[in-house]
Amino acid sequence: MNTLYNLIVVVQVLSALAIIGLVLMQHGKGADMGAAFGSGASGSLFGASGSSNFMSKSTAVAAILFFSATLGLSFLQTHSGTGVSGGVMDKVVAPAPAPAPAPAAPAGGAAAIPATTAPAAAAPAAPAPVAPAPAASIPK
Repeated sequence: MNTLYNLIVVVQVLSALAIIGLVLMQHGKGADMGAAFGSGASGSLFGASGSSNFMSKSTAVAAILFFSATLGLSFLQTHSGTGVSGGVMDKVVAPAPAPAPAPAAPAGGAAAIPATTAPAAAAPAAPAPVAPAPAASIPK
């Protein structure tokens, strides 16, 4: 399953790079003006119609591959039991709760704390005082 996932990722990346390259190589709408003045593409590699038809069809094929790979990755992500499924927050470990403080000694003072009780945990520090907001210090 992991090999199929990696293969689809490679297909998706390669098709994305192909789309980028093919879109950058295509001529804009103003490029046809040069053909009217003698720089036509009748003897070019792609024939008399020029490269526009070939580039358009190649871009469409690369786009279909890209979207198919995206749908395949989405399907694998939602239907796999282990490996690639799961979210980012699934790996977060919750902190352990703080231990409860030991009970205070009786008011009479005569009874000693038994040796089996745990020592009292350090009291949490008091929060730092909050500075006044800048808007409160602006004169009216």
